[in-house]
Amino acid sequence: MNLFRPLTNRLRRLAGQAADFWSLADEVWHPAPAEVRAFPPAIALPGQLDRIADTVFGDLAGTIEALTSDAPRAVGATVAARFRDVDLVDGVLYKGGAEFHLRPRSRRLPLAGRPAQAVSGAVYDSWIGLRYFGNWLMDDTETYRLAEAAGQPVTTRTGSAGHRADYEARLAMAPQRIAGDVHFDELILFQDLPNNAGKMARAADRRVRLLSGRRVAPHPGVFLLRGGTGDPRLLANEAALADHLARRHGITPLQAEDHSVDELIAACAGARLLIGVEGSQLTHALTVMPPGGTMLALFPPDRVTAAMKLMTDRLDLRFALVIGTGGVNGFHIDPEEVERTMELLP
Repeated sequence: MNLFRPLTNRLRRLAGQAADFWSLADEVWHPAPAEVRAFPPAIALPGQLDRIADTVFGDLAGTIEALTSDAPRAVGATVAARFRDVDLVDGVLYKGGAEFHLRPRSRRLPLAGRPAQAVSGAVYDSWIGLRYFGNWLMDDTETYRLAEAAGQPVTTRTGSAGHRADYEARLAMAPQRIAGDVHFDELILFQDLPNNAGKMARAADRRVRLLSGRRVAPHPGVFLLRGGTGDPRLLANEAALADHLARRHGITPLQAEDHSVDELIAACAGARLLIGVEGSQLTHALTVMPPGGTMLALFPPDRVTAAMKLMTDRLDLRFALVIGTGGVNGFHIDPEEVERTMELLP
């Protein structure tokens, strides 16, 4: 690798001359083909979407479209690509004059020589999965099955602990972990976001693996508390709302970080309804809830996203939402609006 490649690539990007990394693949194939598919719209009271003040992971128009449309739409193919002679330096893949970022750089000086260590494998990491636990559990664990079928699964996540380590064991994930810079003699990457039949099958397979050997009894639901963890989305009346729903509807409140994966699976596997502030803690339930159930996401008006709607679509779950008042540093959800939204659920 040219010592100055990171710097010259940066200059090319500024000049609008950057090469496309994926166009340099030696081989491309589709583990799952494109298709046309329709998904049910989100369930919400009239006027809820009018409260949206800001969105994340998509603009306002695209977010509303993803939440409300039930028209058949094109769903892209899952893409796998094989590359040769690729350098991984500080979280960035380099080939020719192109680069592909797995995570933000940590070094200030954009200079690097060719790494001494050489490996080959299939990287299943995603940018967002390396950032958020929920996307790792809902997306990267599905892509792992593609990496497993293609060769040696590889992750740039150097360690695993807590809930993540337990899930890896339950899902029989045994990746090669890369610490530092390496040269890939051969590298396989995936584009695995579309909710096609292949991705839906891998999501269903994860559910089967996590529930193996368990007897699951249906129950009213769970409220997975968010508290003050992660990116700010502080529901000021979270405890009071959870207590209200427990008394009125038998919905069990849980603080995910206070429980083991085994306890979370046991509590969530039979839930007909999942309620909570939109965030990674909800994915503990999404992975094991029975098909036909509903997730009711609570949003501050200034951080609305359709990301978890896309997750429920591929899990055969319905998606409902209530948008509160206030902002990410303190918002309020009206219990009456939650009750009325629950009346709309199938």
